[in-house]
Amino acid sequence: MSEEISSKIDCTSCGNCCKSLMVNINEIEASKLAKHLGKSRKAFDEDYISKGESGRMVINAIPCHFLVGNSCSVYEHRFAGCKEFPAFHIPQLKKRMFTTYMHYDRCPIIFNVIENLKLNLHFKKSE
Repeated sequence: MSEEISSKIDCTSCGNCCKSLMVNINEIEASKLAKHLGKSRKAFDEDYISKGESGRMVINAIPCHFLVGNSCSVYEHRFAGCKEFPAFHIPQLKKRMFTTYMHYDRCPIIFNVIENLKLNLHFKKSE
């Protein structure tokens, strides 16, 4: 169902996820994008990255620095989390259902998949 819905929605013209989500990145992704942007890794980190005590790295701005209008300015070099979102294709969706529901109002794909599931499962609103 998600493939059918995804094929009808152009994520590259929406940008809602880029406007509202925290993006996790790893060392390799940061180095690759720094190189693509012609920045040293140190300058890239200073400009775009926040690191937690655990070493976890996230983009330091919401909306994302790389969002221009509703499009990603580094689309071909975007991070794995961006490529995978909304992640219906990744196994063990049940373990991520809470986060999926959190994005229900942001992502047209998630919204439509959940609404279709409700219809298919004959979900009835409690009165």
